[in-house]
Amino acid sequence: MSLIENIIRPEVRALAAYHVPDASGFVKLDAMENPYTLPESLRAELAQRLGDVAMNRYPVPSYAALKEKICSKLGVPEGFDVILGNGSDELISIMSVACAKPGAKVLAPTPGFVMYAMSARFAGMEFVGVPLKPDFALDKPAMLAAIAQHKPAVTYLAYPNNPTGNLFNADDMVEIVRAVGDSGIVVVDEAYQPFAQASFMPRLAEFGNLVVMRTVSKLGLAGIRLGYMSAAKNLLTEFDKVRPPYNVNVLSQAAAEFVLDHVEVLDAQAAALCNERTRLMAELAALPGVEIFPSAANFLLIRIETQKIHADDVFSALLDRKVLIKNVGKMHPLLENCLRVTVSTPEENQVFLDALKASLA
Repeated sequence: MSLIENIIRPEVRALAAYHVPDASGFVKLDAMENPYTLPESLRAELAQRLGDVAMNRYPVPSYAALKEKICSKLGVPEGFDVILGNGSDELISIMSVACAKPGAKVLAPTPGFVMYAMSARFAGMEFVGVPLKPDFALDKPAMLAAIAQHKPAVTYLAYPNNPTGNLFNADDMVEIVRAVGDSGIVVVDEAYQPFAQASFMPRLAEFGNLVVMRTVSKLGLAGIRLGYMSAAKNLLTEFDKVRPPYNVNVLSQAAAEFVLDHVEVLDAQAAALCNERTRLMAELAALPGVEIFPSAANFLLIRIETQKIHADDVFSALLDRKVLIKNVGKMHPLLENCLRVTVSTPEENQVFLDALKASLA
């Protein structure tokens, strides 16, 4: 056996690394980023704040000031705390490590965020995917049957879902939380909450097994890599034991604290993107051979339904026109011939629309 075969777990060898394409020179509409920057006056003030950060010192590992601002500014219920992560990815990893008892399983609807399955496998857990209905709604009977059969330690429900963009039925989600009960946790992933205006965060006190996870990435701070999650105190205590002590760096901490003092700027940007989402959906719906799906996020899922051209060809034609979106057609059978595009500024959205029309011709 080779060195790699001797030392690397077979389930890791079987995986492909998470691929992030080079977007240099492209109109970048593949990663659900907020296209807007802070106003110039705030950027200058932020630069001063970052210049005063003591980068020669480790962060204070409690992150008390930042957590207090997150709780007060972002709707965490009174009496609940948060754990911070280097993006949502690290929070998912923390929960996987904490819950990876022998034989433990992770369950989620599919198609969904790929890191649920990847993180489970990294931790040595089995991942169970339950297909959505053809319209991307939760298949509640199938979910409840899978919960009864597999007794998952962790169940993920993205709200809205990525890559489909839709909000699952809240009553169905509550049934799932109750069905899991004390045998596991249910993580409601609200990465796109700023664009949905719907949340399970206010319901934390109702369910002792509920975790609500969010990120500031989609709100406009993708570059600082900051996620947070809230749950009952006894759960957070256990998760905090496996959190690296200095997992959020001092520059991210200072930037987040500053921007949260001006969160109304980010809220206004989110509102502008919601308006553009409505316009972009209408424009796409008018195109022959394009099916557009409802979205409560800052991206849209479309299906190419023309006999003349396949979604792969449309994707390639858009690349030729220097427009980068996400080809999700091979992620899951339900996504066949589907593409995902980030909602951006009016100017970038128009570039995409013009390029798409030319690619479909």
